[in-house]
Amino acid sequence: TLAPGLHVQAVRVTKPKIPEVIRKNYEAMEAEKTKLLISIQKQKVVEKEAETERKKAVIEAEKKAQVSKIEWEQKITEKESQKKISQIEDDTHVAKEKAKADAEFYKVQKEIEANSKKLSKEFLELAKYQAIAQNTKIYFGDNIPSMFMDPLITAAASAVREEKDQKKA
Repeated sequence: TLAPGLHVQAVRVTKPKIPEVIRKNYEAMEAEKTKLLISIQKQKVVEKEAETERKKAVIEAEKKAQVSKIEWEQKITEKESQKKISQIEDDTHVAKEKAKADAEFYKVQKEIEANSKKLSKEFLELAKYQAIAQNTKIYFGDNIPSMFMDPLITAAASAVREEKDQKKA
């Protein structure tokens, strides 16, 4: 209701009559417009597909690069571990050899100290007399007294004897 007491009973709209040439031109333009929209949409689809392929290729390349990087890191870590193990083994070997050398040096040093205390002049003289006492052969002659004396004294005595012998002659 538009106003009180006023009723619309019917509405009649007439369809305009468009000339045939204009209608055909309009339909041709609509067909061209549709073809254009279709080609634009196809182009967009092709671009999207190409972009998707590029992204897939980039992702695949990044994946391969990451895998390669991980493999190299594993190899490097393995080599470093082997290097550390080798270094530890070398250090252990050096320490063992040094300990052996130190022990041998200490042993030799103690033997030298013991021998210097043990092999005193008196001990050597005792050992000489014991060796002579065990000798079953006894020699008689001019040099018997020198057998029991210090070699320096014996050498001096023999020099004096030679001088006396030369003076007599």
